[in-house]
Amino acid sequence: MAALPGIEADVKETTATELHQLTVHAAAAGLAAGDFSAVDLIRAVLARIEQVDSQVCAFLTVAGEQALEQAEAADRYRAQGDNRPLLGIPLAIKDVLSTEGIVTTAGSKILEGYRPPYTATAVERLKDAGALIIGKTNTDEFAMGSSTENSGFFTTHNPWNLDRVPGGSSGGSAAAVAADETLAALGTDTGGSVRQPASLCGVVGMKPSYGRVSRYGLIAYGSSLDQIGPLTKDVEDAALILQAMAGHDSHDSTSLDAPVPDYTASLTGDIRGLRVGVPAEYFIDGMEPDVEAAVRAAIEHLAGLGAEIVPIRLPNTDKALPVYYLIATAEASANLSRFDGIRFGPGGKADRLLDNYRQVRGRGFGREVKQRIMLGTYALSAGYYDAYYGKAQQVRTLIKRDFEAAFADVDVIVSPTSPTTAFPIGEKADDPLAMYLADIFTVSLNLSGMCGISVPCGFDRNHLPIGLQILGPSLGEETILRAAHAYEQTTEWHTRRPVIGEQ
Repeated sequence: MAALPGIEADVKETTATELHQLTVHAAAAGLAAGDFSAVDLIRAVLARIEQVDSQVCAFLTVAGEQALEQAEAADRYRAQGDNRPLLGIPLAIKDVLSTEGIVTTAGSKILEGYRPPYTATAVERLKDAGALIIGKTNTDEFAMGSSTENSGFFTTHNPWNLDRVPGGSSGGSAAAVAADETLAALGTDTGGSVRQPASLCGVVGMKPSYGRVSRYGLIAYGSSLDQIGPLTKDVEDAALILQAMAGHDSHDSTSLDAPVPDYTASLTGDIRGLRVGVPAEYFIDGMEPDVEAAVRAAIEHLAGLGAEIVPIRLPNTDKALPVYYLIATAEASANLSRFDGIRFGPGGKADRLLDNYRQVRGRGFGREVKQRIMLGTYALSAGYYDAYYGKAQQVRTLIKRDFEAAFADVDVIVSPTSPTTAFPIGEKADDPLAMYLADIFTVSLNLSGMCGISVPCGFDRNHLPIGLQILGPSLGEETILRAAHAYEQTTEWHTRRPVIGEQ
């Protein structure tokens, strides 16, 4: 299958002859059939990390010895008849999710060396399903960024072109999946931080509905926006991982007490009669022509599968970005006040408490985090709260109503995930507005609390991946998974893998 007209993608086809290349569901089938052991699988993945991560820089921490011990235990359990769905499957975890005994830094120097005394619920549920944690992936500091250049430690590189960003803030997780350094990974999505890096790295990234997955154990950025989601090699894997994580958690008052359906049962391949909304506001000036061409071709493909294409309007879309950056920074200002060098992080040496705070936070936080704390504190300050934060919450309601009105007429909404493909490292580092615009198609969904998924839909003229975003209403995961799977299984974009170091 060709890429866009006149564009030949520099890729190799996945043959799945090597264990580290397997999808989660293929690996689970191989383990169940006895084709290989969990120890074999872990060793293959760790060897791949050793081979390519010095170039990709996806991992902050690799828990190799622990993963091998878990794999040996998984093989013993399987020999005793254990058939848990993820038994022996290696997963990587974004470093904003607490993992007992494994260093968790949120990509920040202020938490360097911190080992949480407990594990996040989402991670714990994956472990309960048999998954093995191989390490923690790089992230923009406290998940604040769209390129993983804001990490307090180093920049992650896009496996499709090592001079390009992988997206963010879950760039480490997306790059690790794209480079076959893990079978799948967890990320978090506050304004697109799962979907945008999935698009830029050519993998699948899903943001569940707000409350569908417990946030307990997530180091919070924006508490009313954050949601944990999977980054995977195909849609079926996203459904499997969501299945294991989803459900009510008494530790998280915002988690939804709603039944969890069988997500894999929705992957029928049949979308005949599905009403697909196409918002005019998501096809804008400034979007890269290759991105628009690929997404419009994907919409035509959905129509060819029997979907009904319906033009729609989301009139308050142009307000989403400023609303998001007011609400998110205000919540970040409150959430990050706990990092004072007393309970968390390296202590200061000043005699006065205020000087100690200045010393610890001045040294421990990076520029982007400081910038967002200041913006949020200003928006919440006396005399400005109603004009900024209060007004933003009112407009947020309008944005949510736009989606609710649209979903009264359509089943899903489709759009580009990102207006561009992966941009060069450093290109937007000194232009915050240009960086924030990378999230222009994703932030609205977080403001509305609804669900979305990004799937590969092509390549641009520089051989960089393009993502198709499919949005659904709250608790509409079954429908977006069905649409994404139907598209994916009748195209070949998800089978392409980068040739690391040979761009």
